[in-house]
Amino acid sequence: MPDPIMYQGDAYVVLEPNQPEQLLMADELLAKLKALLADQQDDLPPDLSQFTDLDTQARHLMETACEFNLDPAHYLQWFVVRLEK
Repeated sequence: MPDPIMYQGDAYVVLEPNQPEQLLMADELLAKLKALLADQQDDLPPDLSQFTDLDTQARHLMETACEFNLDPAHYLQWFVVRLEK
């Protein structure tokens, strides 16, 4: 089980191939993951296919992983960051 402190942050840095890094808030990352998962419903990993609801799949992925591989050339990585004020 991941350490809960790992998810105590302000935002996520999101990396994709051939794209500049993005800084997303949690709800923005969740929406991005839902969009990716919506296109992958026929080929989900076992830990995600146990959930039938897209929202639950995306939240589980966001909270338990930091990478989602669509194919060898396309992936999504995210890392929690704390923003200084």
